[in-house]
Amino acid sequence: MVAAMSGIVQKFDLRGQTLGDVALGAVIKHSRDWNLARESVIDSGLSLRTPGVDLQRACGTSIEAAIMIANKIALGQIEAGMAGGTDTVSDAPIVYPDDYRRILLDIHRSRSMMGRIKPLFRFRPRHFKPELPGVEEPRTKLSMGESTEITAKQWDVQRDHQDQLALSSHIKAAAAYDAGWYEDLVVPFMDVEEDNNIRRDTTFEKLGALKPVFDRGGAGTMTAGNSTPLTDGAAAVLLASDDWARQKNLPIMAYLTFAKAAAVDFIGEEGLLMAPAYAVSDMLKQADLELQDFDFYEIHEAFAAQTIATMKAWQSEEFCRNKLGRSQPMGPIDLSRLNMKGGSIAIGHPFAATGARIIGTMAKMLQEQGSGRGLISICTAGGMGVSAIMEAA
Repeated sequence: MVAAMSGIVQKFDLRGQTLGDVALGAVIKHSRDWNLARESVIDSGLSLRTPGVDLQRACGTSIEAAIMIANKIALGQIEAGMAGGTDTVSDAPIVYPDDYRRILLDIHRSRSMMGRIKPLFRFRPRHFKPELPGVEEPRTKLSMGESTEITAKQWDVQRDHQDQLALSSHIKAAAAYDAGWYEDLVVPFMDVEEDNNIRRDTTFEKLGALKPVFDRGGAGTMTAGNSTPLTDGAAAVLLASDDWARQKNLPIMAYLTFAKAAAVDFIGEEGLLMAPAYAVSDMLKQADLELQDFDFYEIHEAFAAQTIATMKAWQSEEFCRNKLGRSQPMGPIDLSRLNMKGGSIAIGHPFAATGARIIGTMAKMLQEQGSGRGLISICTAGGMGVSAIMEAA
């Protein structure tokens, strides 16, 4: 997280500067990182007078952080701030059983030697079996992948369609990196300069040869190839008022103009990751726009099946009428405008970082085009979704 923030500080000459606020978070966070935002600020190069706040909305954490900072700016509470997120899946904290924890706490609390020794006799072999972290929903006991397999069947999302979207994600991401498009967006970290999930050598045939991993009973369609990989990463974005940016002589790349969050009853009615269908619909009503009124679409590829199911929902007359309160379907989008620089399947999905990554990507595409608007849609654990609209400066 510090590396991502320091990249912004260096790029925009903000060393020693005081920002109004910094909002960021992590989904899988160690207890020692309880003040993650503030600690990251202290090491980032910003003035120590810059405050920081931790927040978390699962996979929508950093887009929610950006919305929070943008709202503070729009309300005139601050002039500028930073938003971001990070997750390090390869270094996830390991939890041990509650009984083990209680024994350790009893030892720690004791003020006598005997009081510290007695609890040791309560140790049993079972106490040393770790509880590994997972992405299982506490309410349904299903992982995101298992939940999305159900959604894929409900929406008749075919395996070929999923593999095609995954292949497109890798092709676009590789092309963008090879063209140097990401050079000014990616901050090297520990000698890594490119996301290592991108498969330049993958083909439709290779993807088709992979076995389903979430439903092995013969009806499964979701594989390691058409699902986003768990990975490490961080992303951050700088937001400011027009006046602040001009005073600092900084380029105004794009505006964050609308945002919406939604949630669904994934326990009894809806698919776990279908909330973006609602968030986007409600946001477009508020903005008085149609789904086709965009030059770019950044739809988080948690799983190819989820992305496709969401787009099918927008084209379903029954869903749009009964669920979204619309008189007609929202319709299809131009797939040539979807995740044009690669999506999460190729780039990876460090849970809390994805939203800020997508905002940065969208801002640069809008700046290059010099006009137009972009739609962002992100699904999250817990049956939630966050959407946003960005417009060229």
